[in-house]
Amino acid sequence: MRATLDDPFAQLSGPLAGTRQLHLEVVSTQLLTPHMQRIELTAPELDGFRYAPGQDVMLLVGAEGSRPVRRRYTIRHLDARLQLLTLDIVRHGDGPGERWVRSAQPGDRVEGIGPRGKITPSPSADWHLFIGDESAVPAIFAMTELLPGDSVATLVLEVPGPDDEQDLVAAARARVSWLHRIGGQPGDPAALVAEAAEVELPPGAGHAYLLGEASVVLRLREVLAGRGLPEAQMSPKAYWGRGRANAGHGEPARDA
Repeated sequence: MRATLDDPFAQLSGPLAGTRQLHLEVVSTQLLTPHMQRIELTAPELDGFRYAPGQDVMLLVGAEGSRPVRRRYTIRHLDARLQLLTLDIVRHGDGPGERWVRSAQPGDRVEGIGPRGKITPSPSADWHLFIGDESAVPAIFAMTELLPGDSVATLVLEVPGPDDEQDLVAAARARVSWLHRIGGQPGDPAALVAEAAEVELPPGAGHAYLLGEASVVLRLREVLAGRGLPEAQMSPKAYWGRGRANAGHGEPARDA
């Protein structure tokens, strides 16, 4: 599919200031786990491209009538010298993003904008706590892998089953707890909320990154706030909303 970005995203101003338009071409695609697809893309605009771990690119994945549909995917890795961008994308449902992921083949072209996103590792944190579902694994791994070697990180990740676990290679002292849904419904807050209520919060000024389904992220904020973690030390981000498609700009609607 070849598509062209239309207004308002054709003008890289306002919230898009500092981003680039990317004329991307799919290089390869492979299934990492039963629910995670890795897609590698290239573009001349990736030469000198800079981003912070946790940021994403917004792709124009299709259209609904005359309305362009975009989805945002975390930058899992970038080799600027080779102009190679790696995206790890959760496969679920049958929306426009899922259809693009399933059909993507080497040589396909797609328009993108990036980098986007404000949630990146806090440089002043004494420790880091990452909590999320499978949609958050690429961002959480990308952030954890680039933490300094003297950093302490705890990861609590809920995925469909054991085959959805991935190996983390990080210099930081990182501990990963995998929760397996095993037939449960995505977006059910019970398991992650229970872990948030019990997970160790070490001494010092730590930072929590809460990523995933919108209502679950809200519950996680409430639980950690109830345990005394200040709002300033939490970075919540909803990637999707249970029972509703993301808006055309690639994120959950504001009221999700």
